[in-house]
Amino acid sequence: MSLSASCGSARQKRSLSSLLDSHSLKRPKPLRDGQRLQEAAIQLLEQQQDLCSLFKEIGTRHDPSNPINSTGEEQRKEVSEGISSDVEGSLLVFGLRRQARQLAVPLATLSVKLVLERLREITGSEDNDREMLTAPQSVKLCALLESAKELLTHGCLCPKLLWQEYRKYHKLPKLDVVYQLHLNDVLTLKDILKSDEGVRLWLVPQLKALCSWTPPQEDKETMQAQQKVMSGIVGLLVSFGFQSSQEPAAMEKRDFLLCTSALDAMLFWFLDTVDTTSTQKLCETATDRWCQLFADVSTYPDVNQRFFMHSLTQTLTYKPRLTVSDAISLQNKWTFEKASRLLTSLFRKLSVIFSVNQLLRHLQQVLETHEVNWKHVLCFLSTLLVYNPSAQPSLRELLSRLLTSAFEGYDLESMITAFLLARQGALQGPAIFPSYCDWFKECFGGASGFHATSKKSLVFLLKFLSDLVPFEPPQYLKVHILHPPYVPVKYRSLLMEYVSLAKTRLADLKESVEEMGLYGDVSGAEAAPVQCQAVQDVDKAVSLFESTGRLSATVMEASIFRRSYFLTRFLPTLLKPKVLPVKADAQMSFIEALKKADKIPAAQYSAYVGSCQRLRQQERNAVRVDNHDHPLQLLEVQLQELVEHVVDGSEGDMSAQLSKVSHTLGFIFPGLPTDALEKEVIQLQTGTPQFSELHMKVVNVILRRFCQCILDSSQVLSPNKQMTWASRFVSVFACNIQLLSCLLHRLWDLLHNQGSLLSGPHLLGLAAFVVHLHASTLQSPLVHLASLCPAKPVPISEALSSALVCSTQTNMLFCVRFCMAAVSYGICRGDSLTQPQKDLIPSSFYKKEVVYEMDLTPLAVSHQSRADVCDFLFELASERFSGSLTEASAQLSCEHTLNTWNRVLLALPSVSFIKVKAEEGRRHLDCDKLIQHVNQHQRSVCLPGGLLSCHLTSHFLKGILYASARCSHVGEEFCKIWSLISQQCPLLLVSTVYWWDRMSAAVLSLWCRLSDGATPPEQLQIIASSQHWARSLMGGQLLHVPSAPALLLASSIYEGLQGQQDVHAALSFLEPDKDIKHREVLVFLLFLCVNNYLSALLYPQEKCHQKAIKLCTEVLKVAVDCTDWLLIFKSNAAEKGVYQSVTMVTSDRCDQLMPWAFYSVLLEQSAELHHKVVRRPDFLSAAVCCYIGLQQIFLDGLAISDPPESQILSRSKRFLLSAIPHTPASSSSCRLLTQLQTQCVNVDPEVAAALFAHLNAHTLITGMEFL
Repeated sequence: MSLSASCGSARQKRSLSSLLDSHSLKRPKPLRDGQRLQEAAIQLLEQQQDLCSLFKEIGTRHDPSNPINSTGEEQRKEVSEGISSDVEGSLLVFGLRRQARQLAVPLATLSVKLVLERLREITGSEDNDREMLTAPQSVKLCALLESAKELLTHGCLCPKLLWQEYRKYHKLPKLDVVYQLHLNDVLTLKDILKSDEGVRLWLVPQLKALCSWTPPQEDKETMQAQQKVMSGIVGLLVSFGFQSSQEPAAMEKRDFLLCTSALDAMLFWFLDTVDTTSTQKLCETATDRWCQLFADVSTYPDVNQRFFMHSLTQTLTYKPRLTVSDAISLQNKWTFEKASRLLTSLFRKLSVIFSVNQLLRHLQQVLETHEVNWKHVLCFLSTLLVYNPSAQPSLRELLSRLLTSAFEGYDLESMITAFLLARQGALQGPAIFPSYCDWFKECFGGASGFHATSKKSLVFLLKFLSDLVPFEPPQYLKVHILHPPYVPVKYRSLLMEYVSLAKTRLADLKESVEEMGLYGDVSGAEAAPVQCQAVQDVDKAVSLFESTGRLSATVMEASIFRRSYFLTRFLPTLLKPKVLPVKADAQMSFIEALKKADKIPAAQYSAYVGSCQRLRQQERNAVRVDNHDHPLQLLEVQLQELVEHVVDGSEGDMSAQLSKVSHTLGFIFPGLPTDALEKEVIQLQTGTPQFSELHMKVVNVILRRFCQCILDSSQVLSPNKQMTWASRFVSVFACNIQLLSCLLHRLWDLLHNQGSLLSGPHLLGLAAFVVHLHASTLQSPLVHLASLCPAKPVPISEALSSALVCSTQTNMLFCVRFCMAAVSYGICRGDSLTQPQKDLIPSSFYKKEVVYEMDLTPLAVSHQSRADVCDFLFELASERFSGSLTEASAQLSCEHTLNTWNRVLLALPSVSFIKVKAEEGRRHLDCDKLIQHVNQHQRSVCLPGGLLSCHLTSHFLKGILYASARCSHVGEEFCKIWSLISQQCPLLLVSTVYWWDRMSAAVLSLWCRLSDGATPPEQLQIIASSQHWARSLMGGQLLHVPSAPALLLASSIYEGLQGQQDVHAALSFLEPDKDIKHREVLVFLLFLCVNNYLSALLYPQEKCHQKAIKLCTEVLKVAVDCTDWLLIFKSNAAEKGVYQSVTMVTSDRCDQLMPWAFYSVLLEQSAELHHKVVRRPDFLSAAVCCYIGLQQIFLDGLAISDPPESQILSRSKRFLLSAIPHTPASSSSCRLLTQLQTQCVNVDPEVAAALFAHLNAHTLITGMEFL
């Protein structure tokens, strides 16, 4: 019987499933005996079933489209129970063996033939242009491969033969099928690479085809599968090709080269496609898909690093057809903004797992050892600089190394490399890298330059610059002429030879030296038109004249030595007709000074005056309207995209977008060059400034988008956790005098004239803007205020501070809010930056905040706006300190910031923090915000000591007294609010009692002044009487216990114990077993001592933990006879009972460390005390809970180093194990211990076993007592 005949007979016979279904329907229960089922099925197979149908049926049994899956739920359950995978495998193997014997063919050959026939049935019906299987095909293929795995398990299938036969019919195997064969362990890709000699011929073309093929848009499942197949195959090739040669499983050299060459071929295809067909959407999609694979590859980290570094090297050295001279000429076309998006995306993905230093070192190595593609090299550097703000100092170090090497060995390659890299950085704008002019002056402008060591070095530099002249863009030649390298006088002739050569080259380029700007274009970017240079020169000359009151030497020299440029470019630009203002402005004064110096021809001046008079008759407005909206629209789009990148937290995308914004602003505001010899000063006109409409619109857009950015980003992260986007945003225009001048005039107008109209978000945004302007003082010019006497230039922040006036109450309130917003933002940002906080907080704003707040307080007491100030203060604090403090770094950062914040709070009037509300004709206090602030923020960092500082405690208490004095019933209102604080803010209560001796005199004196000598309120008297009672107790006399909260009394004793010698004798007067109040006082006192002990361990430099543990021991000796003291070590606040307020007296970290304190204190006690402790009924459950908590402390990394971690853990375990057998157990405690024993199984099996034995013994004893 032939195989085809066997397959053909299947149509005339019932299927195995239908036969089994019919039997199952007749039986009351499904057959349970697997062996009997298997024998029956095989017998049935011999009579009813052919091999092809069986194979097909088994392969589709789990297919959703299979008719058997449409039967009833009960029938499907019976069938699934009746036919196991083992039965299926046995059926297949049996059928194959039987048919192989009948056909007299090898078993493996028949198996391969059967699998391939089924594979062709699955894949042959679809269009060959489709690179991925459909979803139904994939399901059937997976089922087929499951059956093939069964055959492999029984030794009936040969993978190598399967691949050979498959390749006969498929010259270009589908990668989807190849990946599924590998994924299902039927035929691994590694075996294919070893056995298939022609794998290189089909693997790369199929990878390209799969990348280029796009599934239908609605077929999301296939899109995901396509990406999974590509990333899976690429990941395998990377793993095979880049594993370490020292690994035992390293492949042979042939296989290694095969994998790397395939990956290189795909990379080269990507690079060719990017260079040649970047405008075609299909090719861009394909290359996008391949580029994305660099982010999806998942292998071992060292393998990934080798692959990414190899790919980076291949990219930098691919097709090195461009010469150095080409790079010099074309460099300005290879900036980040002009580079291919796909190329920069590739560089980003290749760089993401390396540090900047690693990448720059590798770049240097490649440049020294390979011929490179300069376009790729320079685009890579631009991408690295734009997406890594920390790259600038690393690049500076690399340039320094290159220049040092160049001048030490007179190495031209190092020299040209340094110049190309420096220029590339400068092309990205001042926010990314210093201008080429600044870099050139820094390296060669002084006597300490790289070239200044010898004449040979100087000649080497000038020879190098001379060789570059034929290829240099004009802007670099101008930099070299305007800012030449330092040359000793005796070698001046060498420099003049170069200058002469450079000027000749400029003349050839129609860039006459006579038409060069007076102050030069030092940006390092493309040269500006002559007209723009003339405008910049005029603006700069007028600005210098306004600040100095005299004509600059540069203008005077130009009128003599550069007369052609002066007469044909400079003067026509200066004397451009306009409507002259009634009062002479700076430009008019400058023109008059030139006329008096006989620098303006009389005829030219007369023509200028006549033209201006005609314009006055024709126009009323002094400013021409600029209707060129295209740059404004482009800027609005770019700034909106910048906001989105900032909110997303993508620093690389933000930096890239900022570079685009800088580029656009460069067109709108050409800017002014910085002259090293003359300090720039901005003239701030406090009247109505005259700027073009376009410039004013641009400034408004900048400020509006900045405020939006501040608001949106702060909703995601607090300012101290945000990127450096704000400072980098400000740095874009900090050096552009024209733009900065417009911004300052607009800010002055907003703060001086429109402050009361600003909304909260605008106020906060503008305050942040001013803070960053202040921080960029070193880059920014000074400001001269026309209304300021004496006329002395001041920093930007001081100039803007003078815009804040307090002529009315509304203005004063706005001034306080704005200054406080600026100070608070500066404090907040200071934590995340390396510069000191004082550099971020304008001192003038801080002073005004304090002074005006004090002035505002008397007014605020009788106005509702007073409550707004209080809310504003605590809302700022709440926003500033929101977040988790679980990490040590966050804890330290918060402590540092809170200390700074507290200094600000102490500088403000104490009454600012208490609200006075008027309801139903009566004023009363509202301290909810204060209580919330202390409980949430001050409590988190109240170490060392677990207390508020004396100054802060006194400040808050005085604030309550001041506010109470404004109420109708002073003493009653104070007692009411202090009772609330005693219940809801125990930290303030404990701190007040602790510092009472130091601040009582000032507090009581203040009360006398506020109440005209009235008796102190009851709550203050209770504090004083509690202190007196505690002192008498320390003196050996027990007086009547005051009617005060137990925590207040315990705090009074705790303060008195600090200098007490015989603690035990003093505490022995307390009787916890007889008096509930005594018991509560002792437990609270024990907590305060334990908290002090933890503080001493956490801050050993502040306290002595030996003294603290001794104090804990003395208190425990008195409290040991009652079980309440165990409650303070409960992890849940609700379980602490009347002592749950202790959780609000200490920081969260100390509360987490209570299990540590429990064992640390107990382990220091005597055997006698141990015996007493262990005999307490509830001790064991508390000890086990604390032991579990102690283990968790170690797992969370919160342990204290003293004593060592391993020592405390091992000693605690020994103590617990020894205590378990001696601890009495009640029925209620046994239930809790049973739960704890279950938890201990995963934490410490030995402790769990001891608890289990203890519980069993108790159960046995209980049972015997029952009998």
